[in-house]
Amino acid sequence: MPPDLLDRRLLFVTGKGGVGKTTVAAGLASLAAARGKRTLVCEVDAKGNLADFFETGPIGFDPRQIEPQLWAMAMQTEESLKEYLKLQLKVPLLAKIGPLARTFDFVANAAPGVKEILTVGKLCYEVREQNYDLVVVDAAASGHVIGQLAAPQAINELVQVGLVRSQTGWMLDLLSDPVITGAVIVSAPEEMPVNETIELAARMRSETQVDLAAVVVNRVLPELFNRAEEEIFDRLHTADGVACLTGAVGGNATPLLDAARLAVTLRRTRAGHLARLRTELPDNLAMLYLPYLFTRSHGVRVTTQIAEALGEELGF
Repeated sequence: MPPDLLDRRLLFVTGKGGVGKTTVAAGLASLAAARGKRTLVCEVDAKGNLADFFETGPIGFDPRQIEPQLWAMAMQTEESLKEYLKLQLKVPLLAKIGPLARTFDFVANAAPGVKEILTVGKLCYEVREQNYDLVVVDAAASGHVIGQLAAPQAINELVQVGLVRSQTGWMLDLLSDPVITGAVIVSAPEEMPVNETIELAARMRSETQVDLAAVVVNRVLPELFNRAEEEIFDRLHTADGVACLTGAVGGNATPLLDAARLAVTLRRTRAGHLARLRTELPDNLAMLYLPYLFTRSHGVRVTTQIAEALGEELGF
């Protein structure tokens, strides 16, 4: 496991919806902050629930400190545009952009990549200005993240001269430097997430300049029983065995044996998906494994557990 994941300055965390992308982004940010890094965690989805993972109030475009060494923000493209106009074009900051915003929406809809570049540009700006040691991005899901990461390159190829060209130039310098920027794909040991991870990894290498830093496999089941114990459960899972065990414990033992068999089956099935993932991804790509926490709720406790598990995987 290369030790440089948290030594980078900008990490985009992506993956198929429902695999725990936000969980991992929150865990990485929490781990970095705990290790003394001044960290910003940003969610780009307007419907995201990043705040739930830290049990804090709603977060907005202006970064807000939520823990020692940890700040959180939510991306808003209109606010990003206002900030860009103020910093780069010296346009006074207005409460509402008004006609300019409507013009921007028209241009953005006509030219794919404009809205995405405001998101990426804001994050790159925070890195360039060294406002934080690390920026962790709860990025778009796997179906949309390529467009997000490739936006500066697309605009750069579209516009050959002028201010826009120069702006995308320095963004590309940051995004293409593997010492500074990396992407983390979150997966799960199931067929569809594994398929999407393999496809996304290939597209990221061919369609973007962002280095794929790691794949995090979430919800990995522990190996509860060894082979000898499995054989014992198989022998007990007969009519005579169930009757004997039921008499010994004073209750119906069938659900217990069914649960043991299900645990073994799930573990073996998921192990096959993990093996395929490892086989079809580059040999030198770091893979981190997070345990199944068997909880439906989000909060500081879960975020802390994920951060600790990531720390163990990274050798901290």
